[in-house]
Amino acid sequence: MSRIYDFAAVGAGPFNLGLAALTEPVEGVNGIFLERRESFDWHPGMMLEPAHLQVPFMADLVTLADPTSPYSFLNFLKQTGRLYRFYIRENFYPLRAEYNQYCQWVAGQLPAVRFGTAVLDLAYDDGVYRLSVSGPEGPEVLLARRLVLGTGTSPYVPEAAAGIVAEAAAGGGGVVLHNADYLARKAELQQQGSITILGSGQSAAEIYCELLQESDAHGYQLNWVTRSGRFFPLEYTKLTLEMTSPEYVDYFHGLPQHQRDHLNKTQKNLYKGINSDLIDTIYDLLYTKSISGMVDTRLLTHSTLTAAHWDPAAGTHTLQLQHGEQGTSYTLDTEAVVLATGYGYQEPGFLAGIHDRIARDAAGRFAVDRNYSTGVEPGEIFVQNAELHTHGFATPDLGMGAYRNSCILREIAGREVYPVERSIAFQQFGAPVDIAAPMGIGAPSDSGVSRECGKGVPA
Repeated sequence: MSRIYDFAAVGAGPFNLGLAALTEPVEGVNGIFLERRESFDWHPGMMLEPAHLQVPFMADLVTLADPTSPYSFLNFLKQTGRLYRFYIRENFYPLRAEYNQYCQWVAGQLPAVRFGTAVLDLAYDDGVYRLSVSGPEGPEVLLARRLVLGTGTSPYVPEAAAGIVAEAAAGGGGVVLHNADYLARKAELQQQGSITILGSGQSAAEIYCELLQESDAHGYQLNWVTRSGRFFPLEYTKLTLEMTSPEYVDYFHGLPQHQRDHLNKTQKNLYKGINSDLIDTIYDLLYTKSISGMVDTRLLTHSTLTAAHWDPAAGTHTLQLQHGEQGTSYTLDTEAVVLATGYGYQEPGFLAGIHDRIARDAAGRFAVDRNYSTGVEPGEIFVQNAELHTHGFATPDLGMGAYRNSCILREIAGREVYPVERSIAFQQFGAPVDIAAPMGIGAPSDSGVSRECGKGVPA
């Protein structure tokens, strides 16, 4: 008889890799993790040398669930002989390349993680999911009682740019790329006479800063276009950080869907802004370059891309832009375009075989319960980083990964393997239930950990 796993996790990005690390020492729970890529490699196109995470090292794969885990970032530093260097550096924020190495180190120690294995199809029969996969040893069928979907997000291309992207991919257009491919095509970019970056977040800022630094050596014109009203910093004050908490997720999840959708549109500066130090670095660089004369660069705000086309005769893209406040349109000609336009979740095609096992909301999206389950049966299908519309901006936050995995593992194991925090914030996000007897600041709430993790709360 074929082995039936307790769960099969599809995708091995940081979130599912964290689940694998937390599951590995747990007796009586067996899972398998399937990743179509040949190895772990986290955003290789943006592995710029000075770039660092926007969360501290404690937001690693395991520490906030199990500080004693051998798969912690600090143990990685110790085992690779870099702990004292990190200590002397006196910076809590790991370099992005360093974090990538850490994840690769963890992945190499977990036999349950199978790279080079693609899930082709899914079926469900009598309480068991059948996964048709293709791996190093050829096609096979794996059986599991539950699923954890962690296939990650894909580069987002605005509809207005879809035409020039398709034309460039077919070989008939100019240089157009998403920032996911930036490093691989950086040399090609710098051979162009003009480069325009579209986007308002950290990736756009990092690319602009690097290309601005090297612009004199290559002689290109550099533009940075954002539809935002300004190049806004990531809001990172401590009371704001309390919004990446179980309490705020509880509050957000309990709101009506239309209110949650509205908040997701207005809270982007909480997770998509630019590191303030980088903004200052860019300004100082512009100032330094301006001493020798005008800098051949333009920073354009309030500007939304409405159309784009390639002119083969001129060798340029013409970008049609709409100024949001003035209501006026203008065009910008550029030889190369970098789309630093972020990422979005796309459901994998293999879910078609189990469409009737997935709960949906009115908009056709996953209807995700508070415990991160989206199956028609509670605790059967879980999602990682696909619940922004139900759980809010904490969804992609690396620091909440260990918390979410603790919740998921609790449901799978049927017991609380790792204590699940429920009360960490000083502030209250909703109206007090009993205003006459409020809990004082700093007062304990039971043990400070959740026994339910929102179990069974509907989306």
